[in-house]
Amino acid sequence: MSCVKLQGYKVDEIEFVSKLDNGTQIKLGNKYQYNVQYSKEGNMCRGEFDIEVADSNNPDKFKIRVVVVGFFAYDNNVKKEIIHTETFKALFPYSKALITTITANCGIKPIIIPDIDIDNQEIYRFDGNNNI
Repeated sequence: MSCVKLQGYKVDEIEFVSKLDNGTQIKLGNKYQYNVQYSKEGNMCRGEFDIEVADSNNPDKFKIRVVVVGFFAYDNNVKKEIIHTETFKALFPYSKALITTITANCGIKPIIIPDIDIDNQEIYRFDGNNNI
């Protein structure tokens, strides 16, 4: 059994810019940020995934950015670093599918962002006022 359970998610922001001339070649670059805030009660948290895919040379000509928020229940006996990675893994497919769906429905070739190996990423922990 997983140490986290996705209770639901919502999309907070969608930004899409496509001002390219037909036949223009672009070089896509990805940027992402993921943060988790924990409730004061203890076993609920909120993960926010912000991902941007843009033309590396002209981001003002082509960019898609989405912010997806997930709400999770988690096991209090698990380290927060593990909760961070597991909530990311649960929320990432929704963000990836959203980007593909938006681009496909905008009349351009669908963008499929590559998987992100969160297990091999540095996780920075700040235990300040990050409660939800």
